[in-house]
Amino acid sequence: MTELVKAQQLGITFGNRAVLKDLNFELERGSMTSLIGPNGVGKTTLVRLLIGTLQPTVGQLVFTPERQALHIGYVPQFRNLEAEYPLSIRSFVGLNQLKSHLPWHTKSEKQALNQILAQTHLTDLQKTTLGNASGGEKQKAYLAQALISKPDLLILDESTASLDIETKEEVMSLVAELNQEQGITVIFVTHDLELARKYTDQYLLLKRGQYEMGPIAQLDPNLELD
Repeated sequence: MTELVKAQQLGITFGNRAVLKDLNFELERGSMTSLIGPNGVGKTTLVRLLIGTLQPTVGQLVFTPERQALHIGYVPQFRNLEAEYPLSIRSFVGLNQLKSHLPWHTKSEKQALNQILAQTHLTDLQKTTLGNASGGEKQKAYLAQALISKPDLLILDESTASLDIETKEEVMSLVAELNQEQGITVIFVTHDLELARKYTDQYLLLKRGQYEMGPIAQLDPNLELD
């Protein structure tokens, strides 16, 4: 595997408070990493640095290829949309394709949309309005929307936090399948250590003023995040 992201002495300060300090890690292309730690240690800040909505105070993130050429997919925490939300699952997923001046999908875009709906097991549900979809179906729609741009890096930001056990397994099993088939690099932000151990290769644990990283099998079995 080749390196996709490298953090070098990464740090960010808000006012007098250093949220991240001297952070060094590497993410290999095709890896699956759990980003874990108690609330308030900087997990969301690190995600925003990776996406580019924040800039580090010190140090740097090095991307291969450069960030401008890197496609990043982002799946947020579960959002319980109103039942009246009008877009169908197909239309919602396709929103991430309409980047040109044309207000409709091209033939190739339609083919890509059909493919991603099939991969995420949403083909039979594509005409269902997102507001009337179940929690798991909504999350798969967010996942499909993130995947439609063929990301090099997929960030799951507490994406399974509000789902039942069966749906959590379904979503993460699907992500693991896509990781194996397409080599997508995955960062799974989570408090669910059981899911982390089952589906990811390694962990990055943020703690107050420090961090540790290693194979998921070496994660302290007695670790508590709350």
